[in-house]
Amino acid sequence: MNTNPVSTDQPTPQAQPPVPKASRPAPRPDRQLTTNPELVDLPPAMSISALLTLLIGTALGAFAAVMVLPTWLPGLSASLLGSEPKAYWYLSRSSAVAAYGLLWLSMVFGLLMTNRMARLWPGGPGAFDLHQHTSLLGLAFAIFHALILLGDRYISATLAQVLIPFGYSGYEPLWVGLGQLSLYGMAIVGLSFYIKQWIGRTMWRVIHFISFAIWLLSLLHALFSGSDTAVLSGLYWASGGSVLFLTIYRILVAFQPTKPRPARNSAPNDLSAASS
Repeated sequence: MNTNPVSTDQPTPQAQPPVPKASRPAPRPDRQLTTNPELVDLPPAMSISALLTLLIGTALGAFAAVMVLPTWLPGLSASLLGSEPKAYWYLSRSSAVAAYGLLWLSMVFGLLMTNRMARLWPGGPGAFDLHQHTSLLGLAFAIFHALILLGDRYISATLAQVLIPFGYSGYEPLWVGLGQLSLYGMAIVGLSFYIKQWIGRTMWRVIHFISFAIWLLSLLHALFSGSDTAVLSGLYWASGGSVLFLTIYRILVAFQPTKPRPARNSAPNDLSAASS
């Protein structure tokens, strides 16, 4: 009788070597609803002297149109000072449309920067420059839009009524007051480019978030106090829809959960495991 134990030799499974730490993917930083840090530190696209020249020239031009033109150009008296003057109203409406369009472009370029779509066009720094230029030019046209109304006899507003929010009690005072608030908001956001080194990034971002409220106030002002709302309804729908789309897209991109990437050197060794 063979008493030798039966040989049960079987291949011993070999433990896989641990994946070195160097080959593991680094964790992604948390996404935040803020402007790209590399763009926040860019200097203002327009110098402070150029900005002051633009704003002061706009204000002086509006006052000159109200006080000087009727004297220098008496042929325009029927339109400027007649029983039914229209020149000042046309100037006010055209500058209002220009200010609204520039504010819209400023919102678009700002949102393109925050959701990184500006990498496709026109590039991050280019979008930053366009964002600031359209914002400041929109502010200049908004100032002209407000001051040129001093020459309109139908409005019959004083300088104090033009400058003080809700100080005017004539034509659509509520919606005019919202437009006045949006004007001051545009000034705060536009000037924040020049003081961000003193107020810090956090406060600068908070001020820029006010742009959404300014945009809404400007849209309400244009819809309910503008005499050409029916003609410009396509512009309002297109601008409002584009800003809403870019805002929703920005929120979805910011809070989308990140997916872990597989390590390059830790591919599954299915073939070797099957052969063993």
